[in-house]
Amino acid sequence: MVKSPYSPHFIPVTAFDLVVFGAAGDLSLRKLIPALFHRWRDNQIPAESKIVGVSRTAMDDDAFRKLAIESFRKFHPDEIIDDSEWAAFASQLYYAELDAVKEGGEGWARLKDLLSGGEDKQRVFYLALAPGLYGAVSANIDAAGLKSPGARIVLEKPIGTDLQSAHAINEAVGAVFEEESIFRIDHYLGKETVQNLIVLRFMNSLFEPVWNANAIDHIEITVAESIGAGGRASYYDKAGALRDMVQNHLLQLLCLVAMEPPLDLSPDTLRDEKIKVLRALRPITKDNARQTTVRGQYGKGAADSEVAPGYAEELGAESTTETFVAIKANIDNWRWKGMPIYLRTGKRMKDRRSEIIIQFKEVAHALINDGGPLPPTRMVIRLQPDEGVRLLLVTKDPGPGGMRLRYVPLNLSYADAFKARYPDAYERLLMAVVRGDLALFMRRDEVEAAWRWVDGILEAWEADGTPAYAYAAGTEGPAQAAMMLDRDGREWFEGV
Repeated sequence: MVKSPYSPHFIPVTAFDLVVFGAAGDLSLRKLIPALFHRWRDNQIPAESKIVGVSRTAMDDDAFRKLAIESFRKFHPDEIIDDSEWAAFASQLYYAELDAVKEGGEGWARLKDLLSGGEDKQRVFYLALAPGLYGAVSANIDAAGLKSPGARIVLEKPIGTDLQSAHAINEAVGAVFEEESIFRIDHYLGKETVQNLIVLRFMNSLFEPVWNANAIDHIEITVAESIGAGGRASYYDKAGALRDMVQNHLLQLLCLVAMEPPLDLSPDTLRDEKIKVLRALRPITKDNARQTTVRGQYGKGAADSEVAPGYAEELGAESTTETFVAIKANIDNWRWKGMPIYLRTGKRMKDRRSEIIIQFKEVAHALINDGGPLPPTRMVIRLQPDEGVRLLLVTKDPGPGGMRLRYVPLNLSYADAFKARYPDAYERLLMAVVRGDLALFMRRDEVEAAWRWVDGILEAWEADGTPAYAYAAGTEGPAQAAMMLDRDGREWFEGV
């Protein structure tokens, strides 16, 4: 096996068989296969492991391997792969053509044959499928006799479209797989900076004493996308930004930012603290929906250096689905009582970025008046595209001429500080599944608690008739989102 010249030392996992349902789809080809290749290249995946792709597309092993390398080169154009290196990895790729929602048939027999003899290996089923299929596919896996002892199943977000459907999916999958064998994946939890939140908060005595409403004025969590719905518009129109992003990505980030110190890093201890945050979220009702939420939908505008189409144009029909959401959330507990956490996500925004802003309160007395209010101390935790942590501080501008002030960052850039390539989110999470580490995955009650809060917002919007305000593609969302903070005497942080 060829060792990557830029990788640090990685500890191999035990041999496993991974079955990817939906293997000809975008998630598999864009994320999963490249992630597995990178882990193989860093010597983490043993040679006796198998990666079996499953879909309804007619292919054999060779055609699947060809599709995988063509997709890799399309999505990773700057990465050079030696032909012999890829061939060695591809020898572990196999394919079975079958309709996973139909029980029995030649496809299931082919899959069972591919996995035969590997009952002692860790077996993982990855469902890169629509959530509505999870229950049927789980039942068919069991009916085909493929659920070996200790087998694990991975479910992609979103788990359902509301609390009722999430509960039904959890019931159906839980009828086949035990809870400790179900890995509900949210790739944001695999990001290096997200995991570093725990270390940053709880392993540095500087931060934890001031990580509360006494010292922090407010928190912002932004997940902005510069792309539109595009070819996903027909799917996206059934979901919208609240279901697609807030229920999972943003609420997971909120939990990690706001949770109490766990006793240890065991999976259930961590997830116990996260669910306490979700249960403490103040409900949003029709009486306060317009004061605490903003819905938006992008129209035509300047984005990606050209005039981008509006959402309705991409969809081919008029729609009231939101492509932008801003929320003023409150956590009613001792640590955060009275302090707002502002959530914001949208498509066709000014740029692509995911970041958490911790804005501390103003100093009690400004010793120096430099012609205006002092900018506040801020911690900027950037998740993408350039992972890192910045602490923005006021300092003296060097040189003569008196005490002039400057707002400057103390910067920890992951790219600069850690020269070696480190695994991306899917690489890390796939290996965590094989190891059986549930800490980075959502528990059933956690998923349902998140849906319970989001369902309240959806019901409030419907009862109130909350509109989706227009915003031009390539901007920071509708003006009403800025107005929501302005009413509190605050504004969104857009960088310095």
